[in-house]
Amino acid sequence: MKRVYVNESWCLGCHLCEYYCAFAATRERDMSRALKDRCIFPGIRIEQQGPISFAVSCRHCSEPLCVKSCISGAMTRQNGVISIDREKCVGCYTCILICPYGAIYPSEKGAVQKCELCLERETGIPACVSGCPNGAIVFEERDPE
Repeated sequence: MKRVYVNESWCLGCHLCEYYCAFAATRERDMSRALKDRCIFPGIRIEQQGPISFAVSCRHCSEPLCVKSCISGAMTRQNGVISIDREKCVGCYTCILICPYGAIYPSEKGAVQKCELCLERETGIPACVSGCPNGAIVFEERDPE
């Protein structure tokens, strides 16, 4: 299964992936209109430790603790992708607490959010990948390590 991977040595820390992710979620045509004067809630986040910048996003684990711990059944794993049913989510944040990668975040809409690989995009490529100016974020299949 294809997943989002980040090459930390190429990451500029520009945060454009966050904006492209938030923009993709709006389903609008114009990024400046969609995001102007708004606090964004992307499914990917840039973290920095010293001179190193890196993106944190859902790894779509093969044995996801978030899905196992979800008390409402809002989190599911189908075809390797972990998704959230926002209608079922009760906002207990157990998934946020249990995710070992810190890849699940509170949402502006009361539920939680995370990377869902932009499955609804026509291109089939996550917005963060296509928007990364340095090619630090890729969407590819790799052999398990």
